[in-house]
Order: sequence, then C-alpha cells, then structure tokens
Amino acid sequence: MKRVFSGVKPTGHLTLGNYLGALRQWAEVDQHRADSLFCVVDLHALTVDHDPARVRRLSRQAATLLLAVGLDPQLCTVFVQSHVDEHARLSYLLECVATDGEMRRMIQYKEKSGRERAREGSVRLSLLTYPVLMAADILAYGADEVPVGDDQAQHVELTRDLAVRFNQRYGHTFVVPKATHPTVAARVMNLQDPASKMGKSDDFGPGIVYLLDEPDVVRKKVMRAVTDSGREVVYDREERPGLANLLEILAACTGGDPEALAGAYGSYGALKQDTADAVVEVLRPVQARHRELCADPVQVEGVLREGAAKARAMARPVVDSAYRAIGLLPPAPEPVAERVLNAAR
Repeated sequence: MKRVFSGVKPTGHLTLGNYLGALRQWAEVDQHRADSLFCVVDLHALTVDHDPARVRRLSRQAATLLLAVGLDPQLCTVFVQSHVDEHARLSYLLECVATDGEMRRMIQYKEKSGRERAREGSVRLSLLTYPVLMAADILAYGADEVPVGDDQAQHVELTRDLAVRFNQRYGHTFVVPKATHPTVAARVMNLQDPASKMGKSDDFGPGIVYLLDEPDVVRKKVMRAVTDSGREVVYDREERPGLANLLEILAACTGGDPEALAGAYGSYGALKQDTADAVVEVLRPVQARHRELCADPVQVEGVLREGAAKARAMARPVVDSAYRAIGLLPPAPEPVAERVLNAAR
C-alpha cells in the first residue's frame, strides 16, 4: 500500500478552498486507498509574527475539522506536527543538504518576505528555511505521494531534490515522493478577487468562505461574488475568471463539469443562487460533526495522542537511519540493568 502524507497550517480558519481542494479528497479517497498521515503543521505557523494563544486555538480547531470532514483514526493517522520530535530532528539534517540558493528561489518566500519588508517588518530566518521543514515532514514517513495544491508543488519538487541528493551522498535513506493534485477545484479562488486563491491566512473579507460560516453568511458571500463583463455564462478561466471560479466551485460541490454546467445557465444570478445552495449543503454535515466533536474535547485529544504515538513509531527508524548515514555518532545503549529498571517504572 502506498503511503500518503499531507498537512494543514494553523495560520487562519480553514476555508471552502481547503475543503474542496484537499480535505474532501483526503477523507473520501486517500485514507481508503493508502496508508495515510494527516497533520496539523503547527511549527510552520511560527515563521511569521503570531499570537501564541491563537496558534494553539487554531491548531485545535484544525484538528477537530480534520475529523469533522471525515478522517477516520481507524483508517489513517491524524496528529499535530510539534508532538513528534522527528520533524525537527530531520529538518536540521536536510538544512545541511539544501543550499541557500534553493531556499531563496522559493516563490512563497519571495512573496511573503516581500510583504514583510513592505510593512517594514523583519523577515524571520524560519520563513526562508521552512520548505526544508516541510521536506522533513514528508521524508520522515517514507511517503510516496503528497496531495497538494498548485501553490505547494514547488516545495514537493524541493523535497524530491533533497531526497535524491541525500541518497546519492550518504546512501539510500529516503523514498522520493511525488505530488498529486485533485482534478477539479485544485485552487479555489477568492470570490472578490478571482486572481488570488481563497487563503485561510486572511482574517476577514467577503471573498472567503470559511468552513464554519453560518449558512446565511455563506449565501451572502457567494451572491456578492465578483463576475465578469458580458452577459453570457461561459467557462473561460483566462477571460472570465470570476465566472470560472463559481462554475468550478459548483462543479466540485455537485460532481458536475464546469464547462457543461455553464450551458445550463442563462444568468449570473441563477448560477450564484445554485452555487450558494450547493456550498451550504456541502458544509452542513461538516459543521454538524464539528459541533459534536467540540462537545467532547477528550475524544479529539485522544485521537491526537494516539496519532502522535503512531507517527513517532513510523518516523523514528527513518530519522535514526538518516542520522547514522550522514555520519553522526549514535548514543550509547543503556546498560541492561538500567534498561530493565526504566521499563519497570
């Protein structure tokens, strides 16, 4: 069975884009076809200025939503990144294999560091190196596939390069993974700015539908979505990006084809109404399950505790092997008597 790894970063509330572009695929397909690990990558949330209490709150919310969308701990492993030390252990080794030039060519680093400098803020070193931590997240588990959106494909390519380079220099240690992409709605765009993705890091805005938005709020946001000049409803990503975004959202919610759906509508209003209704119905069971899980936080904590233990057991042999391969001296084993005493405790 193939192994799949992916994660969500708790830098904002999860959105419809996260669900249609990734989470639903994880729940409906990936956990059933592969040995799958899904992670709240909280260490990645520390690369920019942040409120510690908010990171903790969003991490718990993200973990709860992973279960609410249908991830089953009996079928997959759900855990929090910082609960498994092997991520940080392996990240430093991979920093010793990566190059400064590779890091500075990362598109997300250029964009995010540019925004920080424009605000006259400082750019944290971790913002430059976090793609290496992402590579460690993947390689520690011997993942074969990494389901990602288009904006993360470059990071998976870096992961592949680092795995190949490490294997060539120090002996075969890592599986070389590949990125996989959903066929529809891989990148849901902002309803008010169809040139930008519907990102969870934005704290507000009528163009972002959050998974926990009330139905009336969802309908209002969709009905106010930006469309394009002209009257005819056609599917054209380049010339009519606003309409294309609505059609792709409707297609993803109903299982239809965006181009075929376009022919069924004679007005923008009817398309928006059906899209709003479809989004509300898709989110309804997720929100209901989320309420149930919030009423039983001990259940979520148990899932995360057991998930971290499973993940640790998978990652530790790989990371220990990498430590040996790169030339680090292994720790001396415990004396037998001390080992027996520790086990008895």
